[in-house]
Amino acid sequence: MPQRDQEVALLREELEMLMRERQGLLRVVGASAALIASLDSKRLPVGAVEAADVVATTINGLAEETLQDALAAVHAEIEEGPAAA
Repeated sequence: MPQRDQEVALLREELEMLMRERQGLLRVVGASAALIASLDSKRLPVGAVEAADVVATTINGLAEETLQDALAAVHAEIEEGPAAA
């Protein structure tokens, strides 16, 4: 039984590490989404627009729930609709 307890403890540690990593990744994604949403692509250099497009495409590929978790992780809200000029 002690070996089983040790295995359970190791699995618990691994799960806790993965959850901390997920929270960190959610903060990165949330901050990136908020940044991309606030950019005015007409005022960015071409290289920056291309990089922003890659980030935006990747973020748009996430499940809605994951994106909401990411925005919540950084306390961000993204307004829907056309950006102000």
